[in-house]
Amino acid sequence: MKLLKGVALVAVAAAVAGCVDNKEDKTVDRGIDSKHLSQLRAGIWIDPKGCDHWIIDDGAEGYLSQRLDKYGKPVCSGAAPPETAIGPYKAGSPISDPI
Repeated sequence: MKLLKGVALVAVAAAVAGCVDNKEDKTVDRGIDSKHLSQLRAGIWIDPKGCDHWIIDDGAEGYLSQRLDKYGKPVCSGAAPPETAIGPYKAGSPISDPI
């Protein structure tokens, strides 16, 4: 019974955490070399299903979001083989990436 109450408490806490109003500006890189994300260069990563994702790697941090058409549907362009990254996604930051 105690285990069930503990699981229920964790579930309620997780549900409430999703309701927090986070007004932080997500368009700004707040890392070591802070700048607006528009100053970084994006590339495209193709997922295992062949669909595109915007990718930015500025050395210490990385950003990824699915590439969508104007109707909100995934873009699967076939620009490269699955599980491949193309474009200048590591440009725009002086911080080196060891990977």
